[in-house]
Amino acid sequence: MSHIGDLVAEMLAQYGVELVFGMPGGQTTALHDGISRRTDRIRHVLMRDERNAAYAADAYARLTGKPGVVDVTVGPGANLLPAGFLEALNASIPMIGIVGELPLDWLSLKDKGIASQGFDQLAFFKSFSKDAWLVPSASALPDLIRTAFRVATSPRPGPVALIIPHDIFDAEWDEATVKVAVDARASKAPFVRSAPTAAGLADALALIRRAERPAVVYGGGVHGASAWAEAGAFADKLQGLVVTSLTGRGAVPETLPYAAGTLNPLGSYAAIELIKEADLVIWCGSKASQNTAMNWTLPLPEQATITIDADPAEHGRTFRPTVSLYSDVREALALLSAGLTRQSHPAWLERIAAVKAEGEAQKAEEIAIDRIPINPPRAMAELAKRLTADDVVVSDASFSAGWIANFLPATKAGRGFLYARGQGGLGYSTPAAIGAAATRPEARIVTVAGDGGFSYTIGELATQLQQNQRVVNVVLNNGRLGWIQLWQEIFFKNVQSAMLESQSCHPNFAAAAAGLGLLGIYVDKPDDIGPALDRAFAHDGPSVVEIRIDDLATPIHSFKRRMREGADKPRPRPGTVYKLRDWKVSADLPEKN
Repeated sequence: MSHIGDLVAEMLAQYGVELVFGMPGGQTTALHDGISRRTDRIRHVLMRDERNAAYAADAYARLTGKPGVVDVTVGPGANLLPAGFLEALNASIPMIGIVGELPLDWLSLKDKGIASQGFDQLAFFKSFSKDAWLVPSASALPDLIRTAFRVATSPRPGPVALIIPHDIFDAEWDEATVKVAVDARASKAPFVRSAPTAAGLADALALIRRAERPAVVYGGGVHGASAWAEAGAFADKLQGLVVTSLTGRGAVPETLPYAAGTLNPLGSYAAIELIKEADLVIWCGSKASQNTAMNWTLPLPEQATITIDADPAEHGRTFRPTVSLYSDVREALALLSAGLTRQSHPAWLERIAAVKAEGEAQKAEEIAIDRIPINPPRAMAELAKRLTADDVVVSDASFSAGWIANFLPATKAGRGFLYARGQGGLGYSTPAAIGAAATRPEARIVTVAGDGGFSYTIGELATQLQQNQRVVNVVLNNGRLGWIQLWQEIFFKNVQSAMLESQSCHPNFAAAAAGLGLLGIYVDKPDDIGPALDRAFAHDGPSVVEIRIDDLATPIHSFKRRMREGADKPRPRPGTVYKLRDWKVSADLPEKN
């Protein structure tokens, strides 16, 4: 007779989940048994570490819009999920954790691990999830699975945990009394879509028509709403500046004449400079976070603003917008485009083109540097030559995000770049590539990580090999935690606990990859970068290209400026000057003459 693991596997399959990422345990064996009998519709991807399973599920969710599903056992499996769950929570990514638990009768023995591996998992997951539930009975399980999908995919999407006790998982499934029923609407985010009010829409359209130098900031919410066509159509009607957050990259192609790249301290020169000249800034699917709002110096007091977001809490968090559109991004953009004729801002477009040209000239100078150790822009330029519009690029945290944002252009609308910016934690790229490759097996997946981030999850290279995935892992190795080293040098004039190498320790990541059975290539000369990448791209399997880079190279514009100023200039430590910015009330724009 079937068991409850079959019920869970069947409902996941009926919701359209093709992949589950995780690590089995004794308490969750019934789930794996159920999946094994449905491999024509759903399969399990075995990871080496539960934290990495969450990152792989995160990538699946970003590329499909469906909830990424991760399974872990009770205790030591469950307690590794916070990093991935918090990334999903902060980035509004739908995710469902299937978590094993002690038998119900044992729950009084969970404290201090009296019953092996036990602890208060429900309280634990509620602290970093959108919601979490402990399943009380087999009969309650179908409703709780439906609830999990509905909550995970409803605005604002996020991770949820379904904690299933061992005795319930292993119990027989009486299909006549415990019936499968799914709500197909919740198989993909967003579960529901809202539209702006007529009054709000009219106010927004009037404000856009009054603008002389309009700009739109596209955030990750554009991808979450699958609003690429609408974002492109609105940008064409606006005829103004278009920039994105890191997670918003690909909202529109960056090859468009008015698209100026990424707004972030490690983003595009043109985006950072031009956004300050806009008289209207439309924040679309962007929470105007610390980095995208440039440490909340944006919006400027004289700028009018429109916010478009499906989360009502985002309208006025750090500034009061001139107009708020509480709405699904796709719905709002479609209505705005329908209400606008093509705007005309020739002087503004000329200014955008001029500043973009300045930025491109700066990048060309960096790419042309032919020194040893290698300057990262040179490596990124070689990588850019080999990427196609259908490849998926996965960024690790730290400087890697900036090198990718500045030197690997988004040439196609869609989510072709995956950034771990919800938490910004090191170690995302290698496991997320596993999720991306499993989701899009026909695509080439490319990761870029520093040696610090790559060190976190190097064991998952074996998973890439076991899954026969076409992943090119590019490691920019400077032998240190680059961000931390420069932060310490600039603000403390003393580097401590930032060096990952010593006289007796020189990790060779290419050799480690070869030891695991992958293609491993080490590069320390600029002229060898292209041939190494050609070998990796031609390889029918995963590879690691380790590139030795300059240890002082940084994509952060403020770091570059401070390094040019010299070490003797006094600088206050950042913690002494950080403060909550004054809450701003955005300006209005006068009527045109």
